[in-house]
Amino acid sequence: MNRDTSRELYDRALDVLVGGVNSSVRAAPQPYPTFVRKGDAGHVVDADGNKYVDWVMGLGPLLLGHDAPERVTSSVQRRTSEGPMYGMPTEVEVELAEFVTRHVPSVEMLRFVNSGTEATVSAVRLARGYTGRSKVVVMEGGYHGAQESTLVEGDAEHARPSSAGIPQSFAEHTIPVPFNDRAAASEVFEEHGDDIAAVLVEPVMANKGIVEPQDGYHDHLRGLTREHGSLLVFDEVITGFRVGGLACAQGKFDVTPDLTTFGKIVGGGFPVGALGGRTEVMEHLTPVGDVFQAGTFSGHPVTMAAGLQTLTYAAEKDVYDHVNALGDDLRDGLRDIVDDKGLPYSVVGTDSLFKVVFTRDGEPPENTADVGKAAVDRWNRVFRPQMQERGIMLAQNQFESQFVSDAHTQADVDATLDAYDDVL
Repeated sequence: MNRDTSRELYDRALDVLVGGVNSSVRAAPQPYPTFVRKGDAGHVVDADGNKYVDWVMGLGPLLLGHDAPERVTSSVQRRTSEGPMYGMPTEVEVELAEFVTRHVPSVEMLRFVNSGTEATVSAVRLARGYTGRSKVVVMEGGYHGAQESTLVEGDAEHARPSSAGIPQSFAEHTIPVPFNDRAAASEVFEEHGDDIAAVLVEPVMANKGIVEPQDGYHDHLRGLTREHGSLLVFDEVITGFRVGGLACAQGKFDVTPDLTTFGKIVGGGFPVGALGGRTEVMEHLTPVGDVFQAGTFSGHPVTMAAGLQTLTYAAEKDVYDHVNALGDDLRDGLRDIVDDKGLPYSVVGTDSLFKVVFTRDGEPPENTADVGKAAVDRWNRVFRPQMQERGIMLAQNQFESQFVSDAHTQADVDATLDAYDDVL
């Protein structure tokens, strides 16, 4: 497979973009990333004209695939032709907010922002402002965007920043605990309960290999936060409007958080974030309350139009039936391949998320530490490049999720399973 143009573009990019990319994960593929020219339904075409079945799907936002339905594209084009943005309110942002509040159990009010990171930054600030407390509990190895309060590593007793440029004083207010460990969560509340503003958790850990919650785990967090007067914050930037359909993962697991953060699908493929929750909590944001939050591009009319039409289309068509059925076919087929070959790998995922984690003992990961113990370099440096040579584009590394879209077909699934069978 000829990839000369991608190599040449990366060489040029190294002179003008830090690391040759605008988001660090894009530099992960070795020896250089693939530059994409265009999308086509459930595929992408690279700068050299090679076509791949695409399971990256923009890292999640493209529920409908690369070719949006006419109602989506026409709405985006109309909004753009009327002027891209105004710095003033528009009807479409109200309509999208009304849609979200109708379908997501926890959301009574919304504030649109511009990224998942901005949404989680705002959620942490709001939780601290609402409770008057400082500490935030997060899951070890979880990711909630590029923000100081959650870029931490270590454990509850030895939290430290996971990036240069963040003072240790930030980490002192963040308490990491292992996902699915009820005892660890209970212990930190016993010790710090009076100063914990919130627990921030992905309903499904989807930034490090896909780790699902054990039965009752989120109920346990819900009970602890209520008992101690803290907020439960679900980070549904990835799972929102993908896991659990229109009710999101909180609907699937029947646990209602106090706040929920969104991104990706809620903007229909355009830059977006959102923070939603109970009115009592949300009205602590300015201009009603005293927790400051604002943004020039928040509620951008083009993004709002794309998000509204994407979600309306998903509600009216059989989108979730289709993507979840293909997800089941992928996971079932992958389990058969792994079992037939006697490999100790784990097939993980739910709904339209899937992944093969190169575990060493055949046990599905219970937390992100288990994923970190897998054969990460083998997946990144040996397995993924071979899949790409066979026309299958997988996530940039072992940790990122893979996503099914409405544009994928059974033929895409079959081709992918054939490639897995060949490479594994």
